[in-house]
Amino acid sequence: MKSSKLMMGCLAALGLSAGLAMTAQAQSDSEREAIAERLKPVGELCLQGEECGVASAAPSGGGGGAVDGAEIYGSVCMACHDTGAAGAPKRGEADAWAARLDQGIETLYTHALDGFNGMPARGGNPNLSDDEVKAAVNHLVEPVYDGELPEIGGGEAVAEADTDDAAAETADAAEQSGNGLDGEALYGSSGCAACHGAGVAGAPVLGDAEAWGPRIDQGIEALYQSALNGKGAMPPKGGNAGLADDEVTAIVDYMVSQAQ
Repeated sequence: MKSSKLMMGCLAALGLSAGLAMTAQAQSDSEREAIAERLKPVGELCLQGEECGVASAAPSGGGGGAVDGAEIYGSVCMACHDTGAAGAPKRGEADAWAARLDQGIETLYTHALDGFNGMPARGGNPNLSDDEVKAAVNHLVEPVYDGELPEIGGGEAVAEADTDDAAAETADAAEQSGNGLDGEALYGSSGCAACHGAGVAGAPVLGDAEAWGPRIDQGIEALYQSALNGKGAMPPKGGNAGLADDEVTAIVDYMVSQAQ
């Protein structure tokens, strides 16, 4: 009798131990899952052509038709521009947009495409086409924009014509710079020659028409903004903060004129 009771007691103890172990394991698994959830990345780094995160959700604007800026805004831009995260101006807040709109819609397009302050290029989604970015900008500023926004999309023929026009306007502006400054002298003394003379960090070499061609096609205002605000490896004003805006644009005019 005593032996039976002892065996039953041992079995009960073993059962209790097993139950406690299973409960502890379940709690441990649950805690690990909770920790993993807290530590998971807030976003993904996607290379051009990859499908990941919002990159696969955004529609393609390569078909030549109208682009749905509202849909792109909702999948890429809304997280910051609906909440004001990182100082982003909220959609519909006229006061927040007033100074930005004064710069012109083309400048806003350039900022969205190349990045500006805390905003990454293309809102952090490198898979967006230029037209998709511009359509999202149009939707973003539409509630506070006074006038008619440029229509985005419309086919390859139109895009090619626009590119030709932009190149012609860039050449004209470079030849007819009205600020009276000596862009060539400023180019040599400002430090720009250090990179553009040898192609350091991918900088287009002075006089290399092939390297400058796609950049000139963007239009002179886009080149000015890139030089003033920085782009890629190039810091704002080429790293020379002492340059005035007119001096920077004179340098750009000179470099463009050498690539014609």
